[in-house]
Amino acid sequence: MAALKEQYLVPQRYKTFSFILMGVGLLSLVLLYFAYGAHGGADAHAVHDRARFWASLLQNSVYFLLVVNAAMFFICATTLAWGGWQMSFNRVTEAVSSCVPVVGVIALIVLLSIVMGGDHAIYHWTDAEHVKHDEILNAKKGFLNKTFYIVWTIITVVGWWLLGAQMRKRSRSIDNAPLSREDGKRYIWNNTVWAAAYAVLFGLTVMSSIPWLWLMSINAHWYSTMYSWYTFASSFVAGIALITLFVIYLKNNGYLELVTREHLHDLGKFMFAFSIFWTYLWYSQFMLIWYANIPEETIYFKPRVHGPYRFLFFANLIINFLAPLLILMRRGSKRNYGTITMMAVLILFGHWIDFYQMVMPGVSEDHVPNMLYDLGIGLGFVGLIMFVTSRSLSRAPLYAKNHPFLKESIVHHT
Repeated sequence: MAALKEQYLVPQRYKTFSFILMGVGLLSLVLLYFAYGAHGGADAHAVHDRARFWASLLQNSVYFLLVVNAAMFFICATTLAWGGWQMSFNRVTEAVSSCVPVVGVIALIVLLSIVMGGDHAIYHWTDAEHVKHDEILNAKKGFLNKTFYIVWTIITVVGWWLLGAQMRKRSRSIDNAPLSREDGKRYIWNNTVWAAAYAVLFGLTVMSSIPWLWLMSINAHWYSTMYSWYTFASSFVAGIALITLFVIYLKNNGYLELVTREHLHDLGKFMFAFSIFWTYLWYSQFMLIWYANIPEETIYFKPRVHGPYRFLFFANLIINFLAPLLILMRRGSKRNYGTITMMAVLILFGHWIDFYQMVMPGVSEDHVPNMLYDLGIGLGFVGLIMFVTSRSLSRAPLYAKNHPFLKESIVHHT
């Protein structure tokens, strides 16, 4: 252990690049605000322009929050499984999850601003007068109301924050002294309990209610019983891709000596498997609605399949299904650093497009808005995640050297 590079030092070039990306994001935000968000008035055109501004912030903040939060779900899922193979890069996963408080605060401000604002172009159900005369929305008002949305959103973000912080704190608590056999058993058991608590919250939020509130309620007349699982699959595979990129970056810079191609292979298998799982949900949701051909269900797909979003809708399938299927199916591809890096970037971008076409047609149905603003804001979030993750990595050893399962990761073979 003494010969390993345990402390990460953030290169100045890395910091500069992350600041440049954040600058691009801030500039894009300002330009988008003056192009759309600053338009006053109560006429339909002004309301639509303001909705365009907030929709971009909604799409980017929710997407990147769910992506970084997927890292903590990965930690807790492997903890519950008593897995050891991931321990050689577990500190990378923890560092990615440390972005949740920062991105979570941004998302919280955006979401609460939208739901508490005077415009109702994004969430039609926030207009109480309109709900009174809408049979479908009136039937959903027990769930779709401002009070429930605000309270559950705050509980969700704060819950992810606190439970994630507890898992990271417990991981770092054993850095200074080895554990005895009994202490090791007790540590693993307590870790399992905290991971289970997080998994319960994750199940009640990402896998059920939160995608309904934040995303599906943009099209409040429409619903899908697979929507939450679809959202989870999209954000989780992107989260694995993000973890993989940081692992490869550190390997290329002489860190993470205990990480081998065996670990890279398993991360590649995760990206491949959950790309297929996402496609299964995409196909099931689309096929059942297409086959039933019920107007109140097909209305969701009309602008996406037959309207201006047709290209994005099918590009989404090509990038997020065909590319991983054809490239990551081979064993050699999952063990090649260049190929895995390319696929991780492609998956992150592909699922950003997925979230874009989940949000924008509900706000701008007749045309696709200029995506350069949205891409610029997305790059700003990328820079922020790079900065926060690197800072977290530099504040703790890169290995949980006293963890009882670290040896399993060192001898891991797939």
